[in-house]
Amino acid sequence: MQKTACNTHQGAVANRKSQISPPPVWLLAALLVLVTIATFWPATRGNFVNYDDDSYVTSNVHVQNGLTWESIKWACLNPVAANWHPVTVWSHMADCQLFGLQPWGHHLTNVVLHALNAGLVLALLQLLTGATWRSLWVAALFAVHPLRVESVAWVSERKDVLSGCFGLLSLIAYACYAQRRMQNSECRMQNEEATDTQHATRFTFHTGNFYLLSLCFFALGLLSKPMLVTWPCVMLLLDYWPLRRMQNEEATDTQHVSRFTFHVSRFTPHVSLLLEKLPFFALAAAVSVVTFLVQKQAGAVMGAERLSVGARVANALISYGCYLGKLFWPMDLAVYYPRPDQWPLVKVLLAGGLILGLSVLVWVRRWRHPYLLMGWLWFVGTLVPVIGLVQAGGQAMADRYTYLPSLGVLILVVWGVYELMQGKAAGGVEREEREERGSVGHALARSTLHASCSTPILLSVAGGVAVFACLALTRQQLGHWKDGETLFRHAIEVTGNNQIAYKVLGDALDKKGQTDEAIQQFQAAIRLRPGYADAHSNLGVALAKRGQTDEAIREFREALRLKPDHANAHYNLGIALDKAGQMEGALRQFQEAVRLNPAYIEARYNLGIVLSRKGQMDEAIREFQEAIELKPDYAEAHNDLGIAFVRKGQMEEALRHLQEATRLKPGYAEAHFNLGLAFGLKGQRTEAIRQFEAALKAKPDYPEAHNYLGSAWYQQGRPREAIREFQEALKLKPDYAEARKNLNAVLAAKTDAAK
Repeated sequence: MQKTACNTHQGAVANRKSQISPPPVWLLAALLVLVTIATFWPATRGNFVNYDDDSYVTSNVHVQNGLTWESIKWACLNPVAANWHPVTVWSHMADCQLFGLQPWGHHLTNVVLHALNAGLVLALLQLLTGATWRSLWVAALFAVHPLRVESVAWVSERKDVLSGCFGLLSLIAYACYAQRRMQNSECRMQNEEATDTQHATRFTFHTGNFYLLSLCFFALGLLSKPMLVTWPCVMLLLDYWPLRRMQNEEATDTQHVSRFTFHVSRFTPHVSLLLEKLPFFALAAAVSVVTFLVQKQAGAVMGAERLSVGARVANALISYGCYLGKLFWPMDLAVYYPRPDQWPLVKVLLAGGLILGLSVLVWVRRWRHPYLLMGWLWFVGTLVPVIGLVQAGGQAMADRYTYLPSLGVLILVVWGVYELMQGKAAGGVEREEREERGSVGHALARSTLHASCSTPILLSVAGGVAVFACLALTRQQLGHWKDGETLFRHAIEVTGNNQIAYKVLGDALDKKGQTDEAIQQFQAAIRLRPGYADAHSNLGVALAKRGQTDEAIREFREALRLKPDHANAHYNLGIALDKAGQMEGALRQFQEAVRLNPAYIEARYNLGIVLSRKGQMDEAIREFQEAIELKPDYAEAHNDLGIAFVRKGQMEEALRHLQEATRLKPGYAEAHFNLGLAFGLKGQRTEAIRQFEAALKAKPDYPEAHNYLGSAWYQQGRPREAIREFQEALKLKPDYAEARKNLNAVLAAKTDAAK
């Protein structure tokens, strides 16, 4: 068999003919990975942000429990933040197992995944085209562009970088599969004596494996983020260019996929390529249906009654235009872009004209420059799931949505600039040679050599300037992701009337204890959107902290009027009602919060406390146990469960849970105090004294601990120490009747003994 028969397709070979030999691709990829990690390293110094990070990590006990069989199963059966993406949730669980709740570790995983993706982009494009330098500039611009910051610096957007990694691996495996099939076809055509058996033994196994590997990576990508549903179409675009499988007029006799053989000789190449993608389309369709149902059940999908078809189309056109604008001029980036009630008609028409004009241009130029059509359709097509035609959430657009779609535009631009420079260089040299030597043939030869040498240099200069500018803007944008307050102050600054930003900024300020300013932010959010249930609920929390219980209750009730299934509002209303002495009302609210969210740990815990106060000890014990099952290291729940067992007389169970509470939280004064009481009831006074002293060490101004420690000393026959503790209790709490009674009893006994 002749060696030339098995060469890579002609387009890849032509691209490798360069006068400047590039370094090995693996070396360039390694350097690019290191540069990307260095660029995004400041992200590892950021904190979690109070926007979705709680749902994914900081308030998700299933994730915090790490990778266990139970947690893995839970991720498969339960959506998170209105999305079903179990592989992403597993990655967060792995981070919690490795790093706990240390934010740097979670950020580091995102940074490393993104850096790996940059290397994969380079490997993919070089494999497809053989054009190392152009592939490098596309990968570098992808790696350090400011639009990547949101996907990398936001822990919740692990799904972007993880699905991107699997998606790129899927395309690399597909490229290997497609190229091997083309090599196989060329070998058979040029060596007619090759039998079917020889073909099967030499090519089928490896080709089928690459196909299955691509399908496997695609499935993992879909389970990381459903946005990859457009990937089968991307594969068809790669068949068009640079693989040029669509241009092949001779359909092969068979298509080998793993162990299965589909006879497609009666089909055109286009149909056979489409049939080849059927398993990919089937997976994409299944995940699309699941995603739609999950988001609809969570209330994230807006119906036509809330957002008309015309408004969706207008927002889609504007978004396409804005994404293009931010790719070329990445300024005023924000974590949330509010969608206006209505876009100005002029802007919609201008955006529509831009999209239509560019589409016509690339279509007209498709024969001479096929990469234009491929890159444009990659960009437009991969954005379809998130462009707003099916609206999920209230945002108009999001920087993170450009993570993979931007590759289409970058390919289009880099290849276009290269050909433009090559054409100008060749034309200029040709004119110069004609003037100097008067020999057309010699001039053309020289022009070809000079153009081939100068074009990579010119491209390198232009690419270097673009990459450096992007890198500087990226480092600047990373500074806004320091924490939630910094991030959403910036969002308000660049977007103006942004109700989500005001609300989340209020959450961040309230968490820092800046309650008054938090209230102002919540009120600003409500002014912009009076029906904002979350803002009403959080405003109520802030008002309750200021002691304005009645106003807080009013805000909670308004939140529930707007959104009756608001579990947090039910819980917060329960806390406020309990504080106001309305125990029955609090009980009902806690029960409703638990019904709406069975994994609501704090609601179960407080429900147990109310039930315990009502004397319903069995029901209280059950709620405490449920809370502990959800969060085994919940020291407060262990403490109150121990108290409940004490009240039921089950002392061994009580001691076990109280000791666990002190183990989990060594400075937990109340748990030490309750454990001291339990030991005292069992007659173990020495152990009781040790626990009362531990409670006072953690909390010196604890009058009850002083009182009971005094009683224990007296029972041990040490009245002097007992008197000292009773006196300290009365000093801290002058109206403490029990301590006064105990002190008087010891003094009287001491007086009688003296007589």
